[in-house]
Amino acid sequence: MKDFHQLVQVCRGCKVYIQTHNFPDPDAIASAFGLQDLLKRFDINATLCYAGRIDKLNTAKMLGCFGIEMFAYEDLDMKPEDAIICVDSQKYNGNITDFIGNEIACIDHHPTYKQADYQYADLQITGACATLIARYYRDLGLVPDRNVATALLYGIRMDTLQFSRGVTQLDIDMFGFLFPYCDQKSLAGLERNNLQFQDLQAYSSAIDNISIYGGLGITGINFSCPDGLIATLSDFILSLEEVVIAVVYSFREDGIKFSVRSEISEVHAGDLVRAALSGLGEGGGHQEMAGGLVKKEQRYLLGKYPETVIRERFLEALEPVMA
Repeated sequence: MKDFHQLVQVCRGCKVYIQTHNFPDPDAIASAFGLQDLLKRFDINATLCYAGRIDKLNTAKMLGCFGIEMFAYEDLDMKPEDAIICVDSQKYNGNITDFIGNEIACIDHHPTYKQADYQYADLQITGACATLIARYYRDLGLVPDRNVATALLYGIRMDTLQFSRGVTQLDIDMFGFLFPYCDQKSLAGLERNNLQFQDLQAYSSAIDNISIYGGLGITGINFSCPDGLIATLSDFILSLEEVVIAVVYSFREDGIKFSVRSEISEVHAGDLVRAALSGLGEGGGHQEMAGGLVKKEQRYLLGKYPETVIRERFLEALEPVMA
């Protein structure tokens, strides 16, 4: 367990920003919000920021429900000497933009693929990053206010798929810690009605284009989808009885975005997407869920028939396991 007071000392005298990955999901937002509140208790003000978009209904609902302020990078007046704490992502990852400030700290629950020189790092594999933030409150003997507790609890539930994916004992423990302080009515409201009518087009495209190869379900969406929706669709494909590994990708302006799921121990989702996109793009993540991106500048490497190349790349990466 990292001593939170060390992070406080690192932040003293700095203008502090808390940066999430580019398309923050509920876990990233909850973690940043909880950390912001915790730092404030030690007289350190921090600004929440991201690059990209708040691109899903449930994340937009979170901001309104809890009065969370997050700022896009272009709206900031960040200086090179300003301090950045990376939350729910790590410097050099493909899903986080390198801002002009100085990444002094990182709190994340994902595997580390490229080392960074932080002054403070709390990196532990858990089901949700919000779990690590909740642990600070517990270990410091502090009670999170109702909004923070509810947001953290929601982040844990969403990133563990209601405690069915990647869950650890610490996630369970932090659920028990947070539950007495949360607003159950707000929590229920966040978990209802998170699908928009326009999302149905993406579901339709995913269903129309799916192919199944010995347990691999792979499908492409030929129009732009936000990160959160692509992740939801990969969970949807994985729910098919015939599928134990799901790959969903979307053609977007910034490139081709991937979401990968695995429910078998022989296939690590993060390793799979990294292998399949080697030389084309970036990827990584957990045993059970991962993401990747082939940037628009690299799309030409896929040639005239990118769907075929993508399918063959994943099948080749899976060949030792699926043979």
